[in-house]
Amino acid sequence: MKYAIIAAGEGSRLAQEGVSAPKPLVQVGGECLIDRLLRIFMQNSAEEIVVICNDLTPLVSQHLHYIQQNGLFGLNIPLRVVVKSTPSSMHSFFELSQFLDDGPFCLTTVDTIFREGEFADYMAFFRHAVEEDKAAGVMGVTDYIDDEKPLYVGVGEQMEISGFYDQSHDCKFISGGIYGLTPVCVETLRACIRRGDSRMRNFQRALVADGLHLMAYPFSKVLDIDHATDIAKAEQFIADR
Repeated sequence: MKYAIIAAGEGSRLAQEGVSAPKPLVQVGGECLIDRLLRIFMQNSAEEIVVICNDLTPLVSQHLHYIQQNGLFGLNIPLRVVVKSTPSSMHSFFELSQFLDDGPFCLTTVDTIFREGEFADYMAFFRHAVEEDKAAGVMGVTDYIDDEKPLYVGVGEQMEISGFYDQSHDCKFISGGIYGLTPVCVETLRACIRRGDSRMRNFQRALVADGLHLMAYPFSKVLDIDHATDIAKAEQFIADR
């Protein structure tokens, strides 16, 4: 299984609030955000991990290149690094897609915080769904809403996804920023780029519009690190596991 991480944002809100480290290097639970994901992905049978970071914060690319050469926590990491600034997260995903179109993969943003046991269960569910040809994608969702602009996810009785919405529409779940995808989804992504679309939420809407069967997998809670106060929330969340 391949994994991919979007770590190309500038983290401007964190910087404005006094956080000096680039977002991927912000520490939660004694680990940099990017290191935490690398470790967890390796624990979930990563064959390769592809990361994109911007070219404006060299500390991040330097950190990743060090891991390429020296490993992480004594473990060799099959890491591929793309250094490029992009206009949106969907464009970052597009830059990674050339390495992800030959099999199923899991994509997250660098600041996604989840419980490790729940992630392992999610990956087992995703693998089974792919092997049984039951879904083109499995999206991590949560009913914990602590986001300025959440993406609401409509689901049916069997957790099949019916749509993605900016308003609640009485939806129970929101997107957790965890995407289990198959190569057919990359075709939709490339069509989005050709049309001039941006933002991951519009890519997800395009998947539904293209008639792809998507399933939702519930996490108890997923956090993002957008503000300095979110770091403390994430620390507590990890400590409570």
